[in-house]
Amino acid sequence: MSAYCAGDRSAFEPLFARLGPRVHGFFMRSFQNRAVADDLLQITFLKLHRARADFRSDQPLRPWLFSIAARVRLDEYRRRKHPIETLDDEKLDHLPDHARSGTWTASAADEVESAERAGQVRAALDALPESQRIIVHLHRFEGLTFGQIAATLETTEGSVKLRAFRAYEKLRVTLRPLIHPEAPNR
Repeated sequence: MSAYCAGDRSAFEPLFARLGPRVHGFFMRSFQNRAVADDLLQITFLKLHRARADFRSDQPLRPWLFSIAARVRLDEYRRRKHPIETLDDEKLDHLPDHARSGTWTASAADEVESAERAGQVRAALDALPESQRIIVHLHRFEGLTFGQIAATLETTEGSVKLRAFRAYEKLRVTLRPLIHPEAPNR
């Protein structure tokens, strides 16, 4: 990033190759739509390009980049009300043949169960308030520390820890049946 800030245009390609997939994954987890993730990735790196003079080489790059991505994500959420995806008749038509025909194999059943579990986790994450959901994404999926998240979101570390605690507690309660099917959902 320092080389890119100093005017070395060739430094952008390895920078994008290293960090682009992580930012793209961040948007994919948020919107579950490759086209939206692609667009938001481009917007993020365009903003990175425009703000490169503000980058401080004594600070880590990833939290700075994810602060840009977090703002792009928030703008997109504000632009649209992010609906939780439901399974309708049209989507049922696109299920694999073994799911419609009833010819289940162990691997097909595992595949469907895994997809259902992933859908339940996604729905639980989507049900969190935006202020908690973004912290879970940055902490759990991007590996940022609470201090880095606080700097990224321009808030206090205590506030980030409190939101993370509340989010993880809600997720524990909501997702308890996935881990312990016999346990009641309290």
